[in-house]
Amino acid sequence: MPVQSSPIAAGQPAPDFSLQDAKGETISLSDYSGQKVIVYFYPKAATPGCTTEACDFRDNLNSLQAAGYSVLGISPDAPEELAAFANDESLNFPLLSDPGNEVAAAYGSYGEKTIGGKTIVGTLRSTAVINEDGSIQQIEYSVDATGHVARLRDSLGI
Repeated sequence: MPVQSSPIAAGQPAPDFSLQDAKGETISLSDYSGQKVIVYFYPKAATPGCTTEACDFRDNLNSLQAAGYSVLGISPDAPEELAAFANDESLNFPLLSDPGNEVAAAYGSYGEKTIGGKTIVGTLRSTAVINEDGSIQQIEYSVDATGHVARLRDSLGI
């Protein structure tokens, strides 16, 4: 796996994927064909920033769904860790397991980052908005977890 995956841009086809959810069931992007989908990548379930972001999506899910958007969260966590996270935070949208970071890499959401002065390689916090035709409407990298959903809703006019 490359140390830094290549970003993708608006207008490009969204890379398809099939991943296990918190219940161990397989969910594919193609399951949402003809629908608008927000796919967000986060580094680690139950950590402060990831919890803030997940709860923000949870709290705004009704307005996002009313505007026609489904939400999928993707991290390298195992399905059982995702299940515990979803249960602990009452999350109301699918969390998907990408243990080898292949999907994160396909979306340009895998690479080097600095945490506490230490450089590590892993999932980069980012969000892709996918149109009904399967193309990327917009994609954001280096997302700040706090206030992210409000900024996203603003950019989508929701």
